[in-house]
Amino acid sequence: MKKFIETIKNIFKIEELRKRLVYTFLLILVYRFGCFVVLPGIDASMLAGLRETTKDGLIGLLDMFSGGAFGNASIFALGVMPYISASIVIQLLGVFVPYFRKLQMEGESGRKKMNQMTRWLTIFVICIQGPAYMASVHAQIPAAAFVAVNQLGWSNFMFNLVSTIVLMAGSMFVMWLGERITDRGIGNGISLIIMIGIVARLPYALIAEFQEKLAANNGGPILLIVELVVWLFVVMAAVALVQAVRRVPVQYAKRVIGNRQYGGVRQYIPLKINAAGVMPIIFAQALMLFPLIFSRWDATRGLAAVMGNYKGIPYNALFFVLIVVFTFFYTAVTVNPTMMAESMKRDGGFIPGVKPGKKTVEYLDTIMSRVTLPGSFFLGFIAILPAIAMVFGITNAFASFFGGTSLLILVGVVLDTLQQVESYLLMRHYDGLMKTGRLSGRSGM
Repeated sequence: MKKFIETIKNIFKIEELRKRLVYTFLLILVYRFGCFVVLPGIDASMLAGLRETTKDGLIGLLDMFSGGAFGNASIFALGVMPYISASIVIQLLGVFVPYFRKLQMEGESGRKKMNQMTRWLTIFVICIQGPAYMASVHAQIPAAAFVAVNQLGWSNFMFNLVSTIVLMAGSMFVMWLGERITDRGIGNGISLIIMIGIVARLPYALIAEFQEKLAANNGGPILLIVELVVWLFVVMAAVALVQAVRRVPVQYAKRVIGNRQYGGVRQYIPLKINAAGVMPIIFAQALMLFPLIFSRWDATRGLAAVMGNYKGIPYNALFFVLIVVFTFFYTAVTVNPTMMAESMKRDGGFIPGVKPGKKTVEYLDTIMSRVTLPGSFFLGFIAILPAIAMVFGITNAFASFFGGTSLLILVGVVLDTLQQVESYLLMRHYDGLMKTGRLSGRSGM
């Protein structure tokens, strides 16, 4: 405890770090305040139906990412998800389209161009998601809730148009907040905003679980303590998944220029066991909504009911398989052994015992496949843990923190932010956050 207090004091002794932390905290407060500002023209007291539909499935995931703003019909309802969607598209284009691949290799100028394209694509995504969200709002809350239509005489089209513009402004403002946090705060701004939305739901989930266990014949405080201990072990397993890497040794040739010697040292390529992050879970959850289409026909309604039961074995088995498949796909798209081999060859590096060129590409591809296989199975198991927790009587709200996207994002962002804080401490010759070892962040969300 004394070590922890001393570390906190050291953090606030560094003026730059202190200013960045305060700046980040203030911008997060602005974001959380906006999550409770309801769209103009809607009666906030009639949103119970919308909140009820945002508890499960992909809609529940969107509400979790927005910190409850999705279910509150807030001006920040779409949050950063349009920006995330646009970023994924641009990232995939960088793999398949030569023009975008060239921009990726142009350094800072190419990055600025791609960021500008991402912003324009974000606006396009909002133009699609905004009207779809408003259609969902109209379907889930009573007509009397639309004050602008009932009392001011607006048409539904005009109200939806104005609301979509407000949603667009809100999403672009949240994106701006994230960029400001990244530039002048601490951590990755977009990731921090998503994490804050997830953490905001944790106290309510714990209170609901506590009340459930205090009810008659539900185990009481002892069972709650057991659940918290199990949750702690799950968090530790998620940390291991995010941190785990396979280090491939790389030897650089020795060069003598003048009186100085360059190279001749051994370094490592860290190949992450979970290089795909949470993207396979997000893709798989999106695909798991398709079986619900079959509920429209009597002949396939039974199949839709089976595949729509997120606690059932068929749903989770298919979910697990999709995550494994998407993990391999996304890793193959984002990790390019050919570029890694060319970069090593250009810098005079080689893997001991492996010939440069094609053999190096094959070796890296083999290693990546071998480490991705257990990583994909572990990721799939983490993803279906909430369903397993619900089978054992844990409430839906608290079970979502036992695994899945929420836990992985929470762990990844916290580690990434703590790594930046630790780097400031080490630069000022203070001890790091840990007595042994150093924190290592994640490669991306």
